[in-house]
Amino acid sequence: MAFPEDVLTEDEHVVLHLHPHWKAVVRPVLVLALAVAAVLAAWLLLPDGEASTIALYVVAGLALLLVLWLALWPFLVWRSTHYLFTNERVLLQQGVLSRDRRDIPLTRINDHAMSQRFVERLLGCGTLTIESAGERGQSMLTDVPGVDRVQTKLYELVEAHHDRHSLGDGEMREILADMREGKPLRDPSA
Repeated sequence: MAFPEDVLTEDEHVVLHLHPHWKAVVRPVLVLALAVAAVLAAWLLLPDGEASTIALYVVAGLALLLVLWLALWPFLVWRSTHYLFTNERVLLQQGVLSRDRRDIPLTRINDHAMSQRFVERLLGCGTLTIESAGERGQSMLTDVPGVDRVQTKLYELVEAHHDRHSLGDGEMREILADMREGKPLRDPSA
């Protein structure tokens, strides 16, 4: 479930590629450990006999269902959730069987904020809220690992993108002088 590189444009490169914080897989690992422990306990503690064999199969079947529902599925959701920061945009992708993707161009990002509860500060994660121009407004990225560093990197990306695509004072003076002299406009990036 790696992020497909073919969604990037020709001049675009990945700066950060993140999944939600590892705390999201703690519960699935605990469920798996408890299910294995329950099956082992049933196998060791149930007396020999046909009824015990049936009971062991029932315990194993229930444990398998719980592992699939409470361990495997959350792990797949965690693994298929991508927070991708490039030099052009922020891509948010999630979904195991179906897929939702949101692209937020750096030029449309108006504001970004991060928040951390006490436990999240201890674990080094938090929520990053990106506010962008457009219909959808805010995007919340939950359980972002190293959220403070990610917010700083996002700020740097937005500023660098703005600087790359903005005219400097000298370039603007040249364009205005050319316009006053009646010269045709030229591409300032050329």
